[in-house]
Amino acid sequence: MHDSEFKAEVDRLIVGCGYLGSRVAAAWQQEGLSVAATTRSPAKASEFVAKGILPIVCDVLDPKTLSWLPPAKAVLHAVGYDRQSDQSMREVYVEGLRNLVAALPEQSRLIHISSSSVYGQTDGETVDETSACEPARENGQICLEAEQLLNERANTVILRLAGIYGPERLLARAEQLEQKTPFAGNPDAWLNLIHVEDAVQAVIGAARRELPHSLYLVSDNEPVTRRAYYTRLAELLNTAAPVFDAAADDPKGDRGLNKRCSNQRLQAELVPELRFPTIEQGLVDALQLEV
Repeated sequence: MHDSEFKAEVDRLIVGCGYLGSRVAAAWQQEGLSVAATTRSPAKASEFVAKGILPIVCDVLDPKTLSWLPPAKAVLHAVGYDRQSDQSMREVYVEGLRNLVAALPEQSRLIHISSSSVYGQTDGETVDETSACEPARENGQICLEAEQLLNERANTVILRLAGIYGPERLLARAEQLEQKTPFAGNPDAWLNLIHVEDAVQAVIGAARRELPHSLYLVSDNEPVTRRAYYTRLAELLNTAAPVFDAAADDPKGDRGLNKRCSNQRLQAELVPELRFPTIEQGLVDALQLEV
């Protein structure tokens, strides 16, 4: 595919059309908007065509391919890190974003998906958009570095997502409960979560509205402890109660009690009413859609 094929403006462009991006694409299409999406895979491009999405085969780490991007009124940057890739996380998240920003027209609204991992608090305190960001873990440092690339770009909205869950995202945890495999880490540490459909609504609002702020923490109404989360999941799956191994290292590297994310700005300005305000509604929905 060549840049000469993509001169017409589209309503929306998605760079990173995965778990979140594919659902955003469908929601935008339901609004009657034209949607283009990037991929490095010709096979994936064919899937996009079948869904009515204009495919652009390119690579954010290859700046010359980004000249093929169509101009768009709003752009979602939701690139995930493929651990099977030859590139490092910093290359994908930081250098890839740097290349994308250079290729985009200034008038395009850029919605960048970041992470609540940019916070370094570990004593269970509440954080919001004004809280200090001093991440100790590498992934949080990289996400913060990517955010900082956008400090000088106008017409940009950064969405710091809590842990995203929903259909097809609970299978591994369900198997762990069924096999009575202990969960590593502190069971009393806090989890901050957002159902994927509420994350979609945050993106849609960020593209549609003129907002008083350029940064939003996207989390549901009630942080829960890991113990409460997995206990409820076990109840819904009719498995034995979860077993924890507090002495083992959490695979995500969590330490202490983590933090609790406040969504007050999100609800005041972007998503007034969440469809899944707590795990009580969200887990039931996710499990029903999976089975």
